[in-house]
Amino acid sequence: MSQSWIAVIGSSFLCYALKYLGTVIPHSWLEKERFTRVNNLIPIALLTALVSVNVFANKTKLVIDQRLFGLMAAIILLSLKRSFLTVVLGSALVSALAYKFLF
Repeated sequence: MSQSWIAVIGSSFLCYALKYLGTVIPHSWLEKERFTRVNNLIPIALLTALVSVNVFANKTKLVIDQRLFGLMAAIILLSLKRSFLTVVLGSALVSALAYKFLF
């Protein structure tokens, strides 16, 4: 059996164990304020990491290119409380213009 299959089977077992653990944890533990605060912040941290990697990374190098301009446009539009479609289209437009004229 190759190392890849061992990793797949091990990951599958770990996922199943975590899912099972989620069903047997007492409900009183899940209602604690500290657990709730941490649980609310995990998606924000994961999304921030995902955006950072996709904006500033190119394989093994850190780069600054048109994606940064798109991210800045999205941040500005979000701070102005624009709709999701406006944010997506605005950041795509800014990224495309930066790519065409700056890079």
